[in-house]
Amino acid sequence: MNRYLSIFATFARACLVRDMTFRANFLLECVTSMGWMSMNLAFYLLIFTFTPEIGRDTGWTREPFFAFVATGLIINSIVQALFMPSAEELTEMVRTGGLDGVLVQPLDPQFLLSMHRIDFSSFANGLVGVGLLGWALGRMAHVPSPVAWLLYPLLILCGVAILYSLIIMLAAATILLGRNQSLYDFWFYLTNFSRYPAEIYAGPWGGPIRMLCTFVIPILLVVNVPARAISQPLTGQAWGMIAAALIAAVVALVVSRIVFQAAIMRYRSASS
Repeated sequence: MNRYLSIFATFARACLVRDMTFRANFLLECVTSMGWMSMNLAFYLLIFTFTPEIGRDTGWTREPFFAFVATGLIINSIVQALFMPSAEELTEMVRTGGLDGVLVQPLDPQFLLSMHRIDFSSFANGLVGVGLLGWALGRMAHVPSPVAWLLYPLLILCGVAILYSLIIMLAAATILLGRNQSLYDFWFYLTNFSRYPAEIYAGPWGGPIRMLCTFVIPILLVVNVPARAISQPLTGQAWGMIAAALIAAVVALVVSRIVFQAAIMRYRSASS
């Protein structure tokens, strides 16, 4: 474990040096990302000028909803900083044979393929999320309990684990197909479901989507569970969703590992 932590620290240091070599580009990426987020926040503020709550009797009034948005920012910034840059390079590595060099290394290939690049500019949205969370919690009538504060970082990690597992399975598809340039597009479309409270998925169309994205592809558990734990009272239903998130994270990691290993076993060198 210490060996992998040391290697990860080396990757992080090299990526930070690279980003600081091109400081103007780094700052521009941060400003662009934060500008896009600011426009989204302005849109949500506009919505709350016409309605006091997202959905009837859901509890997602303005401050809890912004805590939800902040939680999504924190989780997605971690995933996009630590895992997505490496995953986006995988298609080219498979096509050119760069994956061959990874597989002959005396290290776990999943570790190397998913964590060799870090995009520090993606942490900008996470910092915005932390500030937004503090603003929302400071204005809510509900004060989070000590148990909620203890559960929140754990549930954040569960959300990161579920998204990481999805990335690994998409990476496995890239290895099997040999070319999958739609990886990021598919990722964006799928994770779009997690940007909104689960309660909005109702009715003849929304109900099946909610079931699919909760129990088959547990994308709705990623943000909804930690956001609800920190912004609303911990009721019986909340405890059930917390348990579901913990189980989903463990199952997702195990399944993604099995899928990735199977893809590696079926991989054929680009030169073969």
